[in-house]
Amino acid sequence: MITLFSILVLGFFLGMRHATDADHVVAVTNIVSQQRSIRSAAWTGIFWGLGHSITLLVVGGAIIVFGLVVSERLGLGLELSVAAMLIVLGLMNLNAAFGWFGDAEEAERRHAEEGARLESWLRKLGAGGAFRPLLIGVVHGLAGSAAVALLVLPLIHSTVGAIAYLFVFGGGTIAGMMLITATIALPVRYAAARSTALSRLVGGLAGGLSLCFGAFLVYQIGFVDKLFSGS
Repeated sequence: MITLFSILVLGFFLGMRHATDADHVVAVTNIVSQQRSIRSAAWTGIFWGLGHSITLLVVGGAIIVFGLVVSERLGLGLELSVAAMLIVLGLMNLNAAFGWFGDAEEAERRHAEEGARLESWLRKLGAGGAFRPLLIGVVHGLAGSAAVALLVLPLIHSTVGAIAYLFVFGGGTIAGMMLITATIALPVRYAAARSTALSRLVGGLAGGLSLCFGAFLVYQIGFVDKLFSGS
């Protein structure tokens, strides 16, 4: 017999697994590739997970309590917003690495200043640079919240149990993303210590991956899933 406890445990590990989805990893890689501290990278993952979990709780809670139904077209539109965000993040990283839309050295200097400010905020507040990963997490949460909420919730026969599942799932997502971002930061920090050129190459690769994956998602959502055709 499936118990509520076993479902909650499953929810935590599903949350950790959810953090490893390709679009999630690509998005945070773009941010972490511009950071030089494992600690700040871990905080990036935490704030991404918080943003994702907030959206999941709001939308999932509305599904549970009010019977909210997310239409297929709306769901595809939200997923398209994730694709667009990945393209923008990719272009930002490529510009920082190679100066596509400006001077590369100036972009590098600007990122160094941002990194210094981030470290200062971390020392003062215990966290920093929260807005961008939090916002990205919110967008990703909007795109996937309906599917996540409906995955295991039918097995829970009480509103309290269903809400508890969402909280536990969110906790697993936060933990998983924190581990992922800290792990990604290791080669980034190594590259930064070796040379500026290698550091730019890592950032450029992250940006190129994000740009290509975002373009693929636009094609998949718009033409394969027929969001653009309306059929």
